Amino acid sequence: MLDPATRQVADHDLLDLDVLEVADGDLLADWTFERCRFAGADLPGLVTHRVTFSACEFTNTDLAGSRHDGSAFTNCRFPGANLATASFSGCKLTGTDLSGARLLALEVDGGDWSWTNLRQCDLSGRSLGGVRLAHADLDAADLSDADLSGADLSDANLRHADLSGADLRGARIDRAVFDDAVLTGTRIDLGIAVALARARGAEVDPTA
Repeated sequence: MLDPATRQVADHDLLDLDVLEVADGDLLADWTFERCRFAGADLPGLVTHRVTFSACEFTNTDLAGSRHDGSAFTNCRFPGANLATASFSGCKLTGTDLSGARLLALEVDGGDWSWTNLRQCDLSGRSLGGVRLAHADLDAADLSDADLSGADLSDANLRHADLSGADLRGARIDRAVFDDAVLTGTRIDLGIAVALARARGAEVDPTA
């Protein structure tokens, strides 16, 4: 289905946006894409506003420098995609697999990134403060010097993650797993210190 009148597309292969008859060049607003494949599409600088991508494939898609405001990428896959310098503001990426994507200088401003697969992703130095990352898989991710202050890391998998120099102050880490994570120079507050101690099996005495 491809209906420009209702701005709904389902089960289509899209290498460019010409077929959508978009009037504003590279701007997409209020469209819905379901189970669409953008494999190998050349879309650098794409701008989306309140666009929904559900179960879409972005294999080797070039989205460098793209900007997304209030859009949703749920249960999508980005193997080999180029998201260098892309920005996501208030976006929802629940259940999306970003492992294997190029995330150089990625910008994230809030939003819901819960249940995302970010295994082995390079997020060093990124600002992820206040982002919801509950249940996210961050196994072996490079989060060195990242700003995670106020982020929701509840139930997140941070095994083998590099958190050296990262800022975790004010973050929620309930039931998060930090086995073999690198915490050298990680900035934490008292609440995080207690939660980390408990996560590593320590018995914390609140009366001491």
